[in-house]
Amino acid sequence: MRGFDTILVVDWSAAEGVRRAERDSIWIGAVRDGMAEKPRPMPTRREAETWLADRIGSEIAAGRRVMAAFDFPFGYPAGFAEAVTGASDPLRLWDWLAERIEDDARGRNNRFEVAADLNRLFPGTGPFWGKPHRDRFPDIPYHGRSRDGHGMAEKRACEVASGASSSVWQLFFNPTVGSQALMGLPMLSRLRRIEGLAVWPFEPVDDAPAVLAEIWPGLIEQAVRGREGIRDMQQVARLAWAFSRLSTAELTDMMDVDAPEEGWILGAGHGPRLTELAMTAPDPMADPPPAARAPLEPPPLSNDCFALPPGVHWTPVDEALDLLRARLSPVAGRETVPAVGADGRILAADAVARRANPPGANSAVDGYGFAHEATGAGPQHLPLIAGRAAAGAPLAGAVPRGQAVRILTGALIPEGVDTVVLEEDTRTDGTAIAFNGPVKRGANTRRAGEDVDAGAVLLPAGHALRPADLALLAATGVAEVEVFRRLRVGVLSTGDELGAPGVDPDPAVTYDANRPMLLALAARWGHEPVDLGHCADDRDALRAVLDGAGTDVIVTSGGASAGDEDHVSALLGETGSLAAWRIALKPGRPLALGIWKGRPVFGVPGNPVAAFTCALIFARPALSLLAGGGWRAPLAMTVPAGFAKRKKAGRREFLRARLRDGRAEVFASEGSGRISGLAWAEGFVELPDGPAEIAPGDPVRFLPYAGFGL
Repeated sequence: MRGFDTILVVDWSAAEGVRRAERDSIWIGAVRDGMAEKPRPMPTRREAETWLADRIGSEIAAGRRVMAAFDFPFGYPAGFAEAVTGASDPLRLWDWLAERIEDDARGRNNRFEVAADLNRLFPGTGPFWGKPHRDRFPDIPYHGRSRDGHGMAEKRACEVASGASSSVWQLFFNPTVGSQALMGLPMLSRLRRIEGLAVWPFEPVDDAPAVLAEIWPGLIEQAVRGREGIRDMQQVARLAWAFSRLSTAELTDMMDVDAPEEGWILGAGHGPRLTELAMTAPDPMADPPPAARAPLEPPPLSNDCFALPPGVHWTPVDEALDLLRARLSPVAGRETVPAVGADGRILAADAVARRANPPGANSAVDGYGFAHEATGAGPQHLPLIAGRAAAGAPLAGAVPRGQAVRILTGALIPEGVDTVVLEEDTRTDGTAIAFNGPVKRGANTRRAGEDVDAGAVLLPAGHALRPADLALLAATGVAEVEVFRRLRVGVLSTGDELGAPGVDPDPAVTYDANRPMLLALAARWGHEPVDLGHCADDRDALRAVLDGAGTDVIVTSGGASAGDEDHVSALLGETGSLAAWRIALKPGRPLALGIWKGRPVFGVPGNPVAAFTCALIFARPALSLLAGGGWRAPLAMTVPAGFAKRKKAGRREFLRARLRDGRAEVFASEGSGRISGLAWAEGFVELPDGPAEIAPGDPVRFLPYAGFGL
């Protein structure tokens, strides 16, 4: 299992209401690429869930692997899920709760009603207990000692192993772990709909881009005790740091558990090691170190970064992709540029809102503003004060209680106003207004920061900016952004047989189709393409071109095999960096990889169809990672086949395909010389490494060109 690029640790809450004080907030600690972020307080569960969904989605999109860990049980003692849902699947229980738990924007919820319903499913009294009022919810005992005969164990095996004193059945009185689970599991049920997300330990997680896990802050109690500041903030920050510092072997060992129904606390039995690491965490109360402390110019890749393990002859596609992802790192430097012209640039540091959006409370409509407490039910009459409030022209002074002011859309809410009535719902003679009450307090107003609060992370490092992002940056006062310099991608064609398109009619001349195609791909992917031209089969001339390239990366086509005229492979072999990867895919087998004077070199096959396929499957995610944008996996969808096909085991196949009438049809010929099929197609149908027999209507995996950024 590979490690995680980003760790999120969440201190959840079941409390009702908006948490005005930070000590009562939901706290989220984060460590990203080894750097601790400032812990974030969230006033409501809804805001926390929205933030988590956005963050997990953006991390996956940027090619970073993320683990989100939560401080409440993911499962119940054995037998509970089956008693409730008829199946022992805990994820089915999550969905059952999500259908029944109600939780509004202010945190008002029905957890006690749902717990009472659950208790009625069991014999005796319980298992859930604890409530704020002795006389309410008669099916829930006030004290835990009042329960008997319900048949459920008091604790899960992981709680016994870790020495946790809390119980998932306790709904009230600290610690309210039971209420946290009832309010948290429905949220996880929704989060797990994110594509690529898996739940540990209920699902396989080795290759999942994002993983949900259960944690218990009590495992690092010694690292938190006596620290200044808010306890929950210290816990999430230090636990996130501890998990980020584990080796892959340590993390794999911790996750090697068998708990398919009850779930497990990640790190149970490893408390001393996590505590040791948590003690080294930076002070979460201090400002995080500025991004500028990172090296401006990353070091070059090592000469042996592409080396394959001994004895490897044919490399499966997934293994080749995993090797590239593990071996590569950003090589582009950083610069600060105006945000207004940064479309397509990759953020090198988080973009943070300099002010809230909206910056002040304002009116959502044209109408009249007043103090809500001066109104009631039935016909209302309020005198108008002189003047008005308009966008960009706020009212000078306050509005007296019992009076109203003309206010236009976008205008700042004047002092003395907390509610706006829609113009269409009023009558006026210019001196007073009349309308029917009651009007809801705060109606037709927008609070400051309703969209984004000042100081919030707008977009994470590694994100490629889009036009909509520029609007968000501008609205929150971000004038400049730190970005990676555009990756300079040199494209070179090799071979005596090549000629410029249309220059020589000799049929022995092959027009160079690869170079314009690869240059266009580099530009589409947001890099700076550099045309290195065409080089004949002359080793000294090729060496001179490579020496003078002046780019961050070089992509060559042709000359990548082991023949007499395969000079790209020969020169890379002289440096000791050549890795001739024979990929088990069709079309396109040879992929020559190496380092030339600190620059990565990708040698794709000379056949244009194979070159195009290898560029999309291998070069695109690799170049994105080198450019600072993280690993970019292609978009895939499952569609019915509109064709029949039988294949043998041994190679993954990419068939040129397009969608028609909801079905994937493939190009008439699989010949790798049929370039017309690339233009005809709208993507690939990807067939697995093993044998396959496809009949019309069978589900197949379709990778649209658009999913490759084209």
